[in-house]
Amino acid sequence: MERQRVSSLGSFGLALALSACGASSTLGSAPPGASSPPTVAQSSAVTVAPPPAPISASILADADRSAEDRQLDAGRKPVELFNFAGVRAGSVVAELGAWKGYTAELLARAVGPEGKVYAVDFPDFDKYTKDAWAERAMRAVSSRIVRVSRDFDDPFPPGTPPLDVAFVTLFYHDTVNQKVDRAKMNAAIFKALKPGGVFVVVDHSAKKGDGTSVTRSLHRIEQSVVVDEVTNAGFRLDAESDFLRHPEDPRDWSASDHAPMEKRGTSDRFALRFKKP
Repeated sequence: MERQRVSSLGSFGLALALSACGASSTLGSAPPGASSPPTVAQSSAVTVAPPPAPISASILADADRSAEDRQLDAGRKPVELFNFAGVRAGSVVAELGAWKGYTAELLARAVGPEGKVYAVDFPDFDKYTKDAWAERAMRAVSSRIVRVSRDFDDPFPPGTPPLDVAFVTLFYHDTVNQKVDRAKMNAAIFKALKPGGVFVVVDHSAKKGDGTSVTRSLHRIEQSVVVDEVTNAGFRLDAESDFLRHPEDPRDWSASDHAPMEKRGTSDRFALRFKKP
């Protein structure tokens, strides 16, 4: 019965439409030789906004950046990192393991006044980093940064907006040292991201077979461990980039922040981009 009713309504509607077409062609027809009135498609131009531009190196040239941060630029390659991650003006991003804020501040410059950066650290890190953050707070760009002090098993406070991008930059190995439940952490990141959102992990490469055995001694982790753990949370590995690779690195020295300055930025590092389906 219901199928018959739909069918009869459709026939009735078609008859009305045909009738309307006939009336309109009679009543609204133009006199011979006159041009036809423009159709909606002819008279209305659809304006499509251009996609946001990639992040440019101009963020590195801002005059209020510190000399200490500038020293790290060549080894960290932040512009390449942000474009690999798909960061754009207006993005909402998070960095877990923000530490003294080098990457977080540059992210704040990259996302612009319409964007936001969530800088997440363990509660007890403040005793090591408070002076660095106090110095950063003197710069206007810091207003775009929300500092979050939480355990990484549950890193985002209620009310955090859906994220476009999340980063763990040179810190995933430290989540092993800090005994983080990484399955919970990765699940929380997955939940916090928008559909299609991106999770980028950069870390110092350990030798094949080292797994997590040198996370404390050498501050390195094997890439395959990260891939396995993050994809187990529901992400898919979307891309890998070699812009931070140093194949000459023997991977047998500590790549911590306390490495000699001449070695900073010369460790072999992997850059992995994971996507939330």
